[in-house]
Amino acid sequence: MINPELHKKPVALDRVAHRNLRIRREHSALDATSGLNAFFVTAAEFVDACKEYPILFLRAGKDEQGRELCAPVTVFGIRKGENLVYRHGRWNARYVPALLRAYPFAMAPTPDKQYVVCFDETSPVFSTEEGERLFKDDGEPTPYLEDVRAFVEKIEVEVDRTRNAGRMLMEMKLLQDKRFDAKLPDGTPVSMDGFMAVDEERLKNLTDAEIIELQRTGLLALVHFHMASMSNMSQLLETYAEKRAGETA
Repeated sequence: MINPELHKKPVALDRVAHRNLRIRREHSALDATSGLNAFFVTAAEFVDACKEYPILFLRAGKDEQGRELCAPVTVFGIRKGENLVYRHGRWNARYVPALLRAYPFAMAPTPDKQYVVCFDETSPVFSTEEGERLFKDDGEPTPYLEDVRAFVEKIEVEVDRTRNAGRMLMEMKLLQDKRFDAKLPDGTPVSMDGFMAVDEERLKNLTDAEIIELQRTGLLALVHFHMASMSNMSQLLETYAEKRAGETA
């Protein structure tokens, strides 16, 4: 999955063109996340991500059949372009979303609906002179690149499952547009909108058959993880208030 906010110049890996490409693994690729205030997370990650971040949903257009889609995201910041989790060169949370762990690599579809491993050509972790090789002398992938390929392939499977889960949540009308309003300790108002969250009234009024379907598909657990994750918003606000106080001191 390619995210244009993160993968600035994705290029398909080629055993000929990139025979000499190396990656300097000692350099942090996560510097590229400093301007991300939210990022996609797969459904399989909810159980870990809900302990660290608020998980919200964004509208994601429609599929080929015209059905509404949504994408779950972990929230890292209050203001656009601000990541409060990645600061001073380190990720200040125990769990890092899978797509960020895979960066600067990702899986992308080709015109003939195949998938290839891509890398962000703008990432400074790549070199042709130092670091770990991606290809052997005969053009075959190194063990490192094989591990990368396996990881991004696994993520792509989970992306498809997450897309299906989001489609079902939209079809059941369990998500609604929300707005978050709060005040910082100094009285400054803070608001966030443009996201969706579970409609608790709709959830409360589901029929027995709908609840059974949610349980059968695993969506009920996702809903609960999402709702539990909202308690992390207070910590995010505290971090934002501390950063803001430091900027104005």
